[in-house]
Amino acid sequence: MKITSSAVSLNVEDVAASSAFLVEHFGFTEEMAADGFASLTREDAGMNVVFLRRGLSSLPADQRDDHASGLILAFVVDDLEGELARLQKEGVAITMPLTDEEWGERAFQVRDPNGVIVQLVDWNAPTAQ
Repeated sequence: MKITSSAVSLNVEDVAASSAFLVEHFGFTEEMAADGFASLTREDAGMNVVFLRRGLSSLPADQRDDHASGLILAFVVDDLEGELARLQKEGVAITMPLTDEEWGERAFQVRDPNGVIVQLVDWNAPTAQ
């Protein structure tokens, strides 16, 4: 098998709102869109983010009404503090403050208008003693 690209698909109520959030605050570009569907890309993201409207008839019946809950859309960034300051300046509510974990992860979270968690992360793994 050869994988030529990757995407994560998230079911949400309002596709346009989630799409606009990633475009405005995270620099994504809407690559394709139709009623109930949007595919967003960033050259440096390594994957597309796809939003599908809940209840879309093209989805299998057992997935149709699911919501993108219980997952975290995480992006590793170079300047975590800078991104935190930028998002605060843009008026985005920080839903999890900047946190340092013992295993070296540093992260904070926001939520898009549909409640999708977006986490920005950097890694400062502890050095071996």
